[in-house]
Amino acid sequence: MRSSSLAHPRRATSASRPTLDSLDATHREILAALTQLEQLVQHLAANGSDAVAQQSAATVCRFFSTVARQHHLDEELQVFPPLLARADTALVQQIQRLQQDHGWLEEDWIELSPLLQAVAEGQNVYEVETLRDGVNVFVNLYHEHIALEDSLVYPAARKQAKE
Repeated sequence: MRSSSLAHPRRATSASRPTLDSLDATHREILAALTQLEQLVQHLAANGSDAVAQQSAATVCRFFSTVARQHHLDEELQVFPPLLARADTALVQQIQRLQQDHGWLEEDWIELSPLLQAVAEGQNVYEVETLRDGVNVFVNLYHEHIALEDSLVYPAARKQAKE
């Protein structure tokens, strides 16, 4: 695997209150980071914890420990509350599911991050299959989560902002 395939774009600086467009952009960054995470597991299976894997693991750890967590917080504080105040029961149920997803994603990350941090530090204290299983759960939940936000919640938030 070439090291350039594991490179991750830098996050643009945003205002203190992100817009829906910037939150959309973060979704694209998350999807790219998830791809990088899957590629990292493939790389580890084929090559072990070499310098490329170490750099990629450090980048993934930094991203999900900072950018992704802040993104969830931004949604919890700015996107969800106005929509939860509406009388749309179906939308409220989906937002509550997304809030629960944020908790599950955090728990998944708490389990994955020490393994990935060990890779970043050049330690070989992971089992590739265990890591692969955890990454698959994390990636699949994130994909479902983003799809629901992009298809239902963000359009509702945009519509409400225009009202």
